[in-house]
Amino acid sequence: MKILVANIGSTSFKYRLFDMAEGEAMLAQGGRERVTDHAEAVSSCLQELVDSEVVSRIEEIDAVGFKCVLGKNLSGCVHADDRCLQALDDFKEIAPAHNPPYAASIRAFRDQYPGIQRVALFETAFYQWVPAASKTYALPKSWRELGIERQGFHGASHKFVAERCAELMDREDVATRVRLLYAEGPGGEPEAPLRMVSCHLGGSSSLTGCRSGVAMGNSFGLSPQAGLPQNNRVGDLDSAALPYAMQKLGLNVEEAQRQMNKEGGLLGLSGVSNDLRDIKEAADGGNADAQLALDVLVDNIRHYIGAYAFKMGGLEALVFTAGIGEHNPELRASVCAGLEGFGLKLDAAKNADLHSEGSIHAEDSSVQIWVIPTNEELVIARETQRLLN
Repeated sequence: MKILVANIGSTSFKYRLFDMAEGEAMLAQGGRERVTDHAEAVSSCLQELVDSEVVSRIEEIDAVGFKCVLGKNLSGCVHADDRCLQALDDFKEIAPAHNPPYAASIRAFRDQYPGIQRVALFETAFYQWVPAASKTYALPKSWRELGIERQGFHGASHKFVAERCAELMDREDVATRVRLLYAEGPGGEPEAPLRMVSCHLGGSSSLTGCRSGVAMGNSFGLSPQAGLPQNNRVGDLDSAALPYAMQKLGLNVEEAQRQMNKEGGLLGLSGVSNDLRDIKEAADGGNADAQLALDVLVDNIRHYIGAYAFKMGGLEALVFTAGIGEHNPELRASVCAGLEGFGLKLDAAKNADLHSEGSIHAEDSSVQIWVIPTNEELVIARETQRLLN
């Protein structure tokens, strides 16, 4: 089965093509930037696969899997049909940069290539079994009935990491549980729990606590605006701050939202950049605001690690993934500093040298620490194949 995985932004269309019958081989990847017409981008990218002889004709592609963000009253791995499109449309205000272009691309595939099956794997899918107490906001019932709750995102990444971490720790029982999660549900928990916190740290960052492969929560909220400070986005914020700032600074709602989404986060804290490498360079040069940005990020990461470890009743593994998590040993060291009393001990030499998959914990650390490069697209291809089979 040849499966195209579509990763879509407000002005981008990126894809990877997998041949699942050939050991999950990735046959091609590509895309378009500065997209104004997603239907045209879909058509030109598929023609590109034919022109480069990756496939002899477009009809060789069996299915396309979409990495959708969230839909109202719909989650999981589902057929990208009219129900899916309605769910995306109904939450377009929550994810304005993603839901409309995903809906446009799904419609383009439906209209131009009706023979290619369409599947949507929502980023919220991994959080379907989060306990109600962990995802419910203390809001009036009329608000909650709008679907306002903690959703959780980066689900494909955290799912990949949960499965791979279990494999690396010789816990095939947990790895199998994660592998079959969307097909069979969580079922009963293994007798020996595996409690893991997954740190997806990149331009967009989130933490998830997983107990034996099932998510207990995610640091994001209703939208990717909440949680850790992101590259441009504010992260957690007291609800009273918004009307106060609007009144004092003379902002309307649209401008306040723009500033929180475009001028907040690491950029807003540092005043230098939204790129952690630039911020680190400025901090090393004595820039106090840049140093504050690093400190705030580390503090938030440690806050959520502690919260999930306590909620799960312990911790057996801590995992770093995504661009920053995989390639920033200094940040990993800062996150783990001073936690020896909790059984978490970093091996400084291993940590400094590792930029790929591997362990970085000391031999006498009771908590294992891993770096695991994520592969969200492969998760989407696997789940698309599972659903269609």
